[in-house]
Amino acid sequence: MTKNKLSNWIKVGRLGDIPAAGARVVRTPAGDIAVFRTTDDQLFALKDQCPHRGGPLSRGMIYGHRVSCPMHGLQIDLETGDAITPDTGCTSRYRIKLENDEVFLSLVEKKEP
Repeated sequence: MTKNKLSNWIKVGRLGDIPAAGARVVRTPAGDIAVFRTTDDQLFALKDQCPHRGGPLSRGMIYGHRVSCPMHGLQIDLETGDAITPDTGCTSRYRIKLENDEVFLSLVEKKEP
């Protein structure tokens, strides 16, 4: 993990460092952030903590653009960070971008949709 010249962005690694339908954990002063890669190569970043029981979302199964908590199966939408109905709750989201096969993560929580 290295700082990018752009403010509040850090380099996570290369796209290939994150397995398809998998995640990589980035340890930050604010806590762990899970960077997810879906099978269609979309990237998402969420706080690595289930809003219900605190389970590590990075260890959950990825289905499309959802991840299920490994502790109790709660499903979280990777794009919004919201629990899938009928469950409720949400986790923090972070900006993620891909530049020339390099993945960058913003350490500022994403507030807007």
